[in-house]
This record gives sequence, structure tokens and C-alpha cells, in this order.
Amino acid sequence: MKPAGRTQITTPEALPDERVTDAALRPSRLDEFVGQSKVKESLQIAIDAAKQRKEPLDHTLFFGPPGLGKTTLALLMARELGVNVRTTSGPVLERPGDLVGLLTSLKAGDILFIDEIHRLRPALEEFLYPAMEEFHVDVRIADGPHAQTIPMALERFTLIGATTRFGLLTPPMRARFGLVERLSYYPPDDLAQILVRSAGILAVPADAAGIAEIARRSRGTPRVANRLLKRVRDFAQVRANGKITAQVAGEALKRLDVDEFGLDDMDGRILKTIIEQFDGGPVGLTTIAAAVGEDPGTVEEVYEPFLMQRGFLARTARGRCATGAAYRHFGFTPPKSAEQPTMFDG
Repeated sequence: MKPAGRTQITTPEALPDERVTDAALRPSRLDEFVGQSKVKESLQIAIDAAKQRKEPLDHTLFFGPPGLGKTTLALLMARELGVNVRTTSGPVLERPGDLVGLLTSLKAGDILFIDEIHRLRPALEEFLYPAMEEFHVDVRIADGPHAQTIPMALERFTLIGATTRFGLLTPPMRARFGLVERLSYYPPDDLAQILVRSAGILAVPADAAGIAEIARRSRGTPRVANRLLKRVRDFAQVRANGKITAQVAGEALKRLDVDEFGLDDMDGRILKTIIEQFDGGPVGLTTIAAAVGEDPGTVEEVYEPFLMQRGFLARTARGRCATGAAYRHFGFTPPKSAEQPTMFDG
């Protein structure tokens, strides 16, 4: 479906079928976006006010774990405002010139969406400050002893940033966002609504019990829910009668190593490594990552938030600890020290 108005969506390269399917599963209007009710209400008020004043929306920052809808919300905001959106990410921007090309292509009111904005290089972050506040950039036209810069005016645009690591943003960058919204994990009921809609779009027969089974194992994350739905659909098509029931979903998810709590193979490896190799902790992040063969950033950004939210992992002043719930989940007897570790959000 093509966006309404002047909205132009730029996405990373993907296989055609994947791109079409993923686009179809995204909501097309803000009121179709399920969950995050407080965030939606705040955004709708800001959008309506900006439209009434005929001004660009304030710069907006979304933060929270991956897969909760930060990119989707940015695209929906552009649709609601009837403006173009250009998308990029912090890691792919290497030089100020990369930003100049994006910024000068924006028309009045357009949106620049930067995913993983916490990974912007310091020089690029400083380059953005005058663009965000005064809507101009200083462009260097020569190097060496005769280096010159000229100011270049920009149209009044809106920057939307998304990050999974809010704490890694510098205070000056955080201060330049007028709207700062945190996205939280979804309860199973909200995920079930998303899955019902996705199943209808994918033309997958599914009963309420089958949908509920997938929802409660989806790590509180819509992206995971839709991914599991497609994999369960494949299993139902090949090994069942094509319909997703609770039994079919349970068998399919078991084959995918997704247990009744939504823990996958890597979750289990992380927790069992802490319990079996390091006596339940405390143990450092880099040590855990090396032991399971995963990048420390991935462990911290993707796996830890969910494990902490489900009560299986604690971060203490000395490192990560497995909780009593983690011990019991894997059939171990927890020591007394695992029942109430000293919490430390760091």
C-alpha cells in the first residue's frame, strides 16, 4: 500500500517478497497502532497541535528495546502530518557530508529519521546541533590552511531519533529533543491483537488459543510475534491441517527452541552459563558474551532487557546474577544469595 499524502518511506534493501510482507503487516494509521497508549496519545496531541499551528513537529526521540515499533511510529507520524520522511541510521553516517545531503533534501516540515542515533560519531552529533536548533549547517568548501566554511540554510524539519541505549546519548543531544518517549514491552493481550490482524493479512487460519500461545511466547515484542507467526504458519501448512491451534503453535515453537516463557536458545545459554560456569554470578557482561560466543552489545541490548523484565536476570553492583526464578526454570536449586540480589541499573 502506498503512503497517503507526501509521505515517502525509504527502507533498507530486502528481498521483494519480504519487503512487501513486512510493509503489509505495519499499521497504516496511528489509530491502528496497537499498544503504547500513553505514547500514542502524547504523539497525537503533538501532531494535532503542530498541524493547527502549521509548524513542524518538535524533534522527537524514541527509546526502548528493539522491535517495539520505534520505526513504525516514525513512519506513521510522517503519514499523519502528510510529509516526506528520509530514513538512515547512525552507523552508516560517516562524514558530515553524508548528513548534508540528507538535510538539504528535506522540504519544510519533512522528517529525518535516524535509527540507532546513539551510534552517531561525535563530530556528526555536533554537526547536527545547529541544524536542529537554528536550521543551518556550516559546509566546508576547502581543506588545509585555506579551509573555508559557508553557512547553508535548511528548511524547518523534524528529526526523529530512535535508540535502544538511551544512556549512551550525550546530555546535549538529549536536551535538543522536544518529545522524548519510552516504549515498553507489550502485554500478551496487545500482542494477541497484533497477531490477529497479521494472521488476517497473511490469510492464516488461527483460533484464539493458537494466537494466545504465540503471543505469550513473543518476548513482549511485536517484531518477534510476527516472526513467530510466520514460522508457525509454515509448520501448520506442512505438518498440520494449515490451521494454527494451541497444540500446533506449541509443537512449532518447541521446534524453534522457544519455551513457555518465550526464552530462546541464546537466553537459555546465557542463564545456564551464569549458573553452571560462574556459580550464578556476579559475572561481567564481556565475560558472559565471550562464554556464549555473542557480541556484548547484543547481549546487553537484545537479551538482557527481556530476561530482567521476566525476573530471570539481575544486574548488581558487581555484575550479572541469575535469580532464583532462573535456577528453578532450569531445574536447579537456587542458593539463598540468588533469591534477593542487590539490584543496580548500570
